[in-house]
Amino acid sequence: MPQLPDDLDAVAVRRWCSLALDALGRERAEIDAINVYPIADGDTGTNLYLTLESAAAAVEAVFAAHETGATAPATADAVRAMAHGALIGARGNSGTILAQLLRGMAGVLADGGDAAHLRLALTSAADAARQAVAHPVEGTVLTVAAEAAEAARGEDPDLRTVVTAAYDGARAALARTPEQLAVLGRAGVVDAGGRGLVAVLGALVETVTGQAPVRGPRTASGNAAKAPVTVDGGSVVGLPVGGTPVEGVTEGGLPASAPVEGPLDCPEDGAAGPAFEVIYLLEARDEQVARLRTRLDALGDSLVVVGGDGLWHVHVHVDDAGAAVEAGVEAGRPYRIRITHFATESGHDVRVQAEPAQRAVVVVVPGDGLAGLCTEAGATTVIARPGEPPASGELVDAIRRAHAREVVLLPNDAALRHTAAAAAEQARTEGVRVALVPTRAAVQGIAALAVHEPDRGFDEDVVAMTAAAGATRYAELAVAERQSWTMAGICQAGDILGLIDGDVAVIGSDVPHTARTVLDRMLAAGGELVTLVLGEDVPDALADALEEHVREGHLAVDTVVYRGGHQRAPLLIGVE
Repeated sequence: MPQLPDDLDAVAVRRWCSLALDALGRERAEIDAINVYPIADGDTGTNLYLTLESAAAAVEAVFAAHETGATAPATADAVRAMAHGALIGARGNSGTILAQLLRGMAGVLADGGDAAHLRLALTSAADAARQAVAHPVEGTVLTVAAEAAEAARGEDPDLRTVVTAAYDGARAALARTPEQLAVLGRAGVVDAGGRGLVAVLGALVETVTGQAPVRGPRTASGNAAKAPVTVDGGSVVGLPVGGTPVEGVTEGGLPASAPVEGPLDCPEDGAAGPAFEVIYLLEARDEQVARLRTRLDALGDSLVVVGGDGLWHVHVHVDDAGAAVEAGVEAGRPYRIRITHFATESGHDVRVQAEPAQRAVVVVVPGDGLAGLCTEAGATTVIARPGEPPASGELVDAIRRAHAREVVLLPNDAALRHTAAAAAEQARTEGVRVALVPTRAAVQGIAALAVHEPDRGFDEDVVAMTAAAGATRYAELAVAERQSWTMAGICQAGDILGLIDGDVAVIGSDVPHTARTVLDRMLAAGGELVTLVLGEDVPDALADALEEHVREGHLAVDTVVYRGGHQRAPLLIGVE
């Protein structure tokens, strides 16, 4: 267990971002499903995840750039990076407000991370977010943030007490949102953005106490839904939020039962709204932004402008998307312009493109060598360099580059499951049919790509690729960085570790011997094809020796060898 912090220093901020990202990854689909306000477009959970992912990546970059390994970066650097990352990566109405909440907190926490500063930070965050919204509405994330700050304000100067009070206050406020906002009451759900903020504050509780908050059995107040709801074919149960008990609403924000698939509909509040969501970053002076707010407020609704110090994130719903962009041009320099048509839920890049292909494959690879191999096979690649896993925005960009109506996404890393799921969900809102094949290693991706046939039906192709990946056991060799306990015993720094299906199975002193042992263990369960992917510095002689070893000890097993280029592991192994 990590050492519990006495205040929110840089290490604690880093862990908070990581835990919050995990929490939003787990709850993303449920939050999407209860998104009925201001537009029932089913993307609040995804937008919050993408926003926080950008914040977490910015914090990681600060740690990576810190030159002194014995000490952590300054707290001010970490919290400012968190706020800046959220600002430039904010997605949608909810993500933009979350970015302003984090910016409001960072302005105070940069001066100190003790309980007193945290109380002030929570208040600053709530005030900043409310001021960023042109027309604040109660029963939304703004209310949840304000009541979280209020609950923490009178607590004793103890960090754990303040954080827990803020979380409990947010949960109670979330439970009351259906009473405050009619559209939530009619749908029988809590506010989706508020639900996401509760998840983020829950991660903060876990950061400072070492324990994830336990959710009680009470349910949210508000009108129960008029009909039973199921999501993905099953009823939504459990996950209570706390607050005043009222029948029918779980912490997931969904009624205990209801008849919809995906996002709940909101015809009375959403059908007559503006046609487009317009988002862009803007470089402009404060006085120019003040005029921009006035002009955009006249053009549409759901206006949120956050930022400062010359960089702003603009979000608005309008019927005239061109006019919203032109307003930004008059105010300063808009870029990363994104326009989404609510009627078709397709995102536009403001570019004219050729007719899309029917199907494509997007694959994450650990090195340049495999990137070339996959490109030759017709796939669009994303390179995951050592220590630099791709963000979901990179995966979304790759899906766009593939320019196809149907895309099969191969993440090739178990740690990318939430990232890939968020990217797939974002691409679906842009009109792309995306199937995520949960490949855990590059060799599984190679196996899946080998059976890919774009001329057959999409579902049939996905099933075949999934089956090929699932039938491939995977292993890799790694060099131990320090003494540690493993499932195979105690390893010392410099030992060669053989990981099979993600777990350390062999501890050896050199690469050739460890590789042979790993191969023998994997082939003991059978196999027809061995795939070897060699790292940049591994000699061809090793591949020759391993091929001969397989040939001598395992008849009728073929071996194929690829050069992976600059990758984290010196050797990747697959057995089909």
